[in-house]
Amino acid sequence: MTACGGSRFWRLRADVVVVGTGVAGLAAALSAHRRGRKVVLLSKAGETATFYAQGGIAVVLPDNDDSVDAHVADTLAAGAGLCDAEAVRSIVADGYRAVAELISAGAHFDEGAPGRWALTREGGHTRRRIIHAGGDATGAEVQRALNHAASALDIRRNHVALDLIVDEGAIAGVTVLSDDGLGAIYAPSVILATGGLGHLYSATTNPDGSTGDGVALAMWAGLPVSDLEFIQFHPTMLHTGGGGRRPLITEALRGEGAVLRDRNGLAVTDGVHPMGDLAPRDVVAAAIEARLVATGDECVYLDARAVADFARRFPTVNAACRDAGIDATRDPIPVVPGAHYSCGGVRTDVYGSTDMPGLFAAGEVARTGMHGANRLASNSLLEGLVVGGRAGAAAAQHAHAAGPSRVVDPAAPVRTALPRAELQHAMTRFASVVRNGDGLRELSELLDTATPRALDSRADFEDAALTTVAGAVASMALSRNETRGCHHRSDHPEPDPAQAFSVVQSARTAVGCP
Repeated sequence: MTACGGSRFWRLRADVVVVGTGVAGLAAALSAHRRGRKVVLLSKAGETATFYAQGGIAVVLPDNDDSVDAHVADTLAAGAGLCDAEAVRSIVADGYRAVAELISAGAHFDEGAPGRWALTREGGHTRRRIIHAGGDATGAEVQRALNHAASALDIRRNHVALDLIVDEGAIAGVTVLSDDGLGAIYAPSVILATGGLGHLYSATTNPDGSTGDGVALAMWAGLPVSDLEFIQFHPTMLHTGGGGRRPLITEALRGEGAVLRDRNGLAVTDGVHPMGDLAPRDVVAAAIEARLVATGDECVYLDARAVADFARRFPTVNAACRDAGIDATRDPIPVVPGAHYSCGGVRTDVYGSTDMPGLFAAGEVARTGMHGANRLASNSLLEGLVVGGRAGAAAAQHAHAAGPSRVVDPAAPVRTALPRAELQHAMTRFASVVRNGDGLRELSELLDTATPRALDSRADFEDAALTTVAGAVASMALSRNETRGCHHRSDHPEPDPAQAFSVVQSARTAVGCP
């Protein structure tokens, strides 16, 4: 990459720009780099959602009683009729290869016996197929291995991608805010790998940078988005009070025998689903929400006291509990559902390609059709590895064919935004685990009051991104007059077979778009 001059407005060139440094972004960057392209990675914040992933990677191993067919079937069942079956099969079938590549990059997974990975089971899975590292620190190990593999790449810290540069309908680069001020990186291929949108809500399992950036960038550039009403609330977020990021209590605990109970000791999921506490996440989260409404309590409890060797097998959860003054070997863990994962996003194929030449997306920001209306546990790291690697290869090929981008200096962007605390309060009240039409309409009216703001800082950009994405969530949730997957409407409590399709929103009708 070479500098193009300019003192106040800086300019750089690359072949491929990757926005985000979690599993999908690093897999994409490494893939493009291996194909000889000049790659620049933009990192807005130090933390990634990948680092905090506890459970593991769902993958079919070649030497046990599992099968691709079984994993596909479990994914389709969890997705409540909205998965793209061909996309699911494509990604699942490529999982072992992608994990083997991660192993070659230096990742290590827990072994149950010498030479054999230990496998656990999580909600919605009919087999033990979850590989993990450090007990419940899989994401940290994946991040460590990929960071090490990418250590020689050009990673730009504290760089916020403010806008996409589009030239004659194709991607031409990214407008960026850095410590050196406003600038642009010109590239014929850009990969969005910005992660999720958990900070639409007052409390979430996501790190601070999860503000829907990639979805907003794509919408501002006129790209369609889909399935954003399906925001998965993890059933067991540690209840400590306050907002911001809260610790996740991994689903693998329930896979090893932990039980959800209310304050009276009654099981939360009895009679709700045949799989009980290991039902798909949307089912368990809704059951907890219903129990909280019925009792007026602030939380339910995960009783893990019977889980053998708890502290050694689940050190991350154990540390989070101890930091909150809880001894999980003696006392049940207070938990509530928490905003965790967006099943929808920018529409792509299974190679990360969007409707715009040169623009790709991978990981949580993308909607491949893998997750449908509800993500199956531990399919996210799988999708990030597989589609991230594919997107990097496709972006490298496109950059080689397209050649250098033309320099088209962008204007400093201005978008509409609400104050973050006001938006988060409204989203938590009206678009959380259970929604209804009246609340969603009130939310939409509030979002319509957003005012223009120059994106002069990371905070300004994030507020604008959250406002745009909240508008899309509210619109899609209001249009889906049924309960399906992780979208629960109290005024339409049953699924409607006539609505078994994905909603696609035109970006130009969204809040915050010019």
